[in-house]
Amino acid sequence: MPLEQSEAIVLRSFIVGEQDKIVVLFSRDKGIIRGVAKGARKFGSRFGCSLEPLSLVKVFYYEKERKDLVTVSNCDLIESFFEIQNDFQIYFTLSYFAELIEEFSPTRAKDDTLYRLLISILNSLKGGGDLNFLTRYFEAWLLKIDGVLPELNKCKKCRKIITDPGWLSPKKDGVFCNHCASQKKEGIKPELGSFVQWIKKNTPPKKGPLPFSTPELESIKKTLQDIIIFHLEKKPKTLRYLK
Repeated sequence: MPLEQSEAIVLRSFIVGEQDKIVVLFSRDKGIIRGVAKGARKFGSRFGCSLEPLSLVKVFYYEKERKDLVTVSNCDLIESFFEIQNDFQIYFTLSYFAELIEEFSPTRAKDDTLYRLLISILNSLKGGGDLNFLTRYFEAWLLKIDGVLPELNKCKKCRKIITDPGWLSPKKDGVFCNHCASQKKEGIKPELGSFVQWIKKNTPPKKGPLPFSTPELESIKKTLQDIIIFHLEKKPKTLRYLK
């Protein structure tokens, strides 16, 4: 069995047996990898704190044919984001990010764009970036990368530019203008389209003034999370801790 290695972010880990852990990794090269870290719970384990959630690591592992789980032999810690997780709101928000990545990403499907997005968001939070704004930034880009973020500036039916509040289609795959909408249940304010255009041109901000107000971000939040829930066909478990 050849030893493989990859840069990865630890999404989560949980106890199995008396001394081991199951770890879910988001690898830069291989996407989602699930493995067993044997002896990870032993005192003085070689894994140290490298299996803490959202740690950036270099992971070494073996694979066996017909086995879903790899065997994680070692992890070298590259960067820890542990200190920012002392804030419970940040901790649960990062757990929310990890859950969305695991739900939206197929196992062993490389996604360098999503990987770089998560790293940049973590660095922005470490640099004092606004949690609410960065959460909306992550949600919008996740939907865009996955190909389910609808076009927000043009009416799905008449193709005219939407300058007034529009209406999200029942299948969450487009926006109708006020004239074309047959169902007016979920309103879309113009700032959502402006927000999506902004994130396409700008990296996640750290400290400093924000281009969108708190009420605008609340409106953006509702629509993005409605789309996420629709496509997952369930509400992310971690959302209950963010209320």
